Amino acid sequence: MGRRRPPTAKNPRRADRPSAPPVVAGAAEPARVSLPATSSRDVLVRIRGLRFSHGSRIVFDGVDLDIQRGSVTAVMGPSGTGKTTLLKLISGQLKPDAGTVEVDGEPVHRLSQAALFRLRRRMGMMFQSGALLTDLSVFDNVAYPLREHTDLPHSMMRKLVLLKLEAVGLRGARDLMPSELSGGMARRVALARAIALDPMMILYDEPFTGQDPISMGVLLTLIRQLNDASRLTSVLVSHDVRETASIADFIYLISNGKVVARGSPAEIDAESSPWVRQFMDGLPDGPVHLHYPGPALTDDLLTRGLG
Repeated sequence: MGRRRPPTAKNPRRADRPSAPPVVAGAAEPARVSLPATSSRDVLVRIRGLRFSHGSRIVFDGVDLDIQRGSVTAVMGPSGTGKTTLLKLISGQLKPDAGTVEVDGEPVHRLSQAALFRLRRRMGMMFQSGALLTDLSVFDNVAYPLREHTDLPHSMMRKLVLLKLEAVGLRGARDLMPSELSGGMARRVALARAIALDPMMILYDEPFTGQDPISMGVLLTLIRQLNDASRLTSVLVSHDVRETASIADFIYLISNGKVVARGSPAEIDAESSPWVRQFMDGLPDGPVHLHYPGPALTDDLLTRGLG
């Protein structure tokens, strides 16, 4: 899978992490995937029986999912399958229709507002667009969560912000405004802001969208290095299959409201399931159809009237 790194002594997190065998569905209908038994101490995010709908459209239909502490876990799937919605459920922005979402043992969907805010302070979020505050400098964007959630003296806050910017290679850009940044630089500032409060977990929503190969390579390296050096847990939603697989420890593939495959990047790459191959190989048609459901073409053409 392109740049995916094999397990080596220099990459102990990959080499030492046990992997469960991939579980995939048949071509006709994606089947529910049962998870292997794991210790609750090893799991930071535990989702069981998750059901969620937008109006009449079912987004998740009985999803079970575990995210291991200290891992980079990728959630992938076709557009419209609810990947960003999953991040919102984990962070408590949305509540499930049924099932449970637990983060570090806490039922996110049942927490009081005050308890939810405390939990969110332990999470970092890197939004798809970067979501920088356009009227604030790079320094002030990164300092914003520190000012909102801590009472640190100015001198200590300044040092922390400079350290976070140094970690993403942008300490020298601290006085620039967001309008002066390239797309890749804006994502790196957003990453520095996401780690400002030293979170236990970072949620990445399509961090590579619109990035040139160099910027993407920088982001890939930063995500992996920050995860390992800071002992973070990273949840990565992305359409960039090969790049994401190059740094992920574990992959969940979601389609039609269900987890249709799970496993290490190598295990997913070796799968022959039509559901997996269509997405991983970018095939234009397959179990996920090109055409949106509708009446037969002949019926539409012979129907009188407009619309």
